[in-house]
Amino acid sequence: MIAALLVFVLVAASVVGGYLAVTRLPGAVGRRRVELRLRDIARADGPPDGTLVVGPREGPLPAMERLIGRTGAGSRLGRLIEQAGLATTPGAIGLACVVCGAAAAALTGIVLRVPLAYVVTVPAGASLPFLWLLQRRSSRLKTFEEQFPDALDMVSRAIRAGHAFQTALGMVAEELAAPVGPELRTVFDQQNFGLPIKDALNALTERVPLVDVKFFVTAVAIQRDTGGNLAEILDNLSYVVRERFKIQRQVRVHTAHGRITGFVLLALPAFLAVALSFLNPEHMRPLFTERVGHLLIVGTIVMQLCGFLWIRRVIRIEV
Repeated sequence: MIAALLVFVLVAASVVGGYLAVTRLPGAVGRRRVELRLRDIARADGPPDGTLVVGPREGPLPAMERLIGRTGAGSRLGRLIEQAGLATTPGAIGLACVVCGAAAAALTGIVLRVPLAYVVTVPAGASLPFLWLLQRRSSRLKTFEEQFPDALDMVSRAIRAGHAFQTALGMVAEELAAPVGPELRTVFDQQNFGLPIKDALNALTERVPLVDVKFFVTAVAIQRDTGGNLAEILDNLSYVVRERFKIQRQVRVHTAHGRITGFVLLALPAFLAVALSFLNPEHMRPLFTERVGHLLIVGTIVMQLCGFLWIRRVIRIEV
């Protein structure tokens, strides 16, 4: 009873801690940044040095932030957070990974009670925040890619109306929704604060690592060096992007059978296990009560995931 109570307290604390980290952490980070900024302004006793420095985001655990920031993985994680458009820090993601790993270990000890299962469940639980971060990044980049042709058309029309390229970027940033609008607003603000437009556009390619954005930045750089009709160049680029979308949709139609096959093969064992549990409970009970049954469950989950990921890899066609 004492062990069960301790496990219950650990799981409850992990769940509550994860909830508080998700709901309270962004607000705490924002308040911390405001306090630091006000403190710097209050201590300033001389004229500014004319430099514009963008410092790293600080979280509620500065020690963890410094520890993660010293590694290459910390910088890559920070880049992923920036590309996902989240107001969080690498330390917060690391803390969430630790909490999810501890919760997975506690649930494994309660449900399976197989030491070998920890090798699978703990890394899987700890990777959940990172997988969620990758999913948010992929979704945001996909939305950006869909909105980008409209942004190119609007910039082209603004240039034809007589506006400068930088002014056109600011106008489009005001009109379009996230994520295209805020990203173009960042480019406009950076060049407005004195950063060369070439460097601001190169920073855009780092925040949004898409082929279309690289084409756009390259086209603008070449036009500024050699001259030409930028509006016509942007119209052609918008046409090429839309045609590539058509090809991608055709590819999705042709690979729909493979995707459905992967989902069916992933769901079929679970469906059969539930059905047999109702039809013949005595036949399925050893699978959940015996040690060998627990090992079979873990092995089945691992092989099912490997097969599903392999099918997705086969049907993924880059266009």
